[in-house]
Amino acid sequence: MEDLRYFLAALAVLVGTAFAVIGILGLVRLPDVYARMHAVGKVATFGVVLLTVAAVLVLPFGWSKGLVLIALLILGGPVTSHAIGSAAYRLGIPIKGVRRDDLARHRAGEAEL
Repeated sequence: MEDLRYFLAALAVLVGTAFAVIGILGLVRLPDVYARMHAVGKVATFGVVLLTVAAVLVLPFGWSKGLVLIALLILGGPVTSHAIGSAAYRLGIPIKGVRRDDLARHRAGEAEL
């Protein structure tokens, strides 16, 4: 049973590290802050969650703390990415290759009021 736990922990470390590396590659390779926030907010969050699962599997007495940390990561990661993307938009950082900008129309309507 202990061997299975260590195998699952090693598998979670490998998959979590792969997710984190993909998120970092997205951070380096994508063209603008909005695409970068998408890569980091989604992919890296799942990578850190899987690394936390691996830590919890190896240290079984930390299940409660691990579950709370995982819940906070899942709730906080995308919210933080959205807040950074929203701040970048409000600062006027351009979007590369945009075809449709619904927020620009919404903000133009606010300016008319």
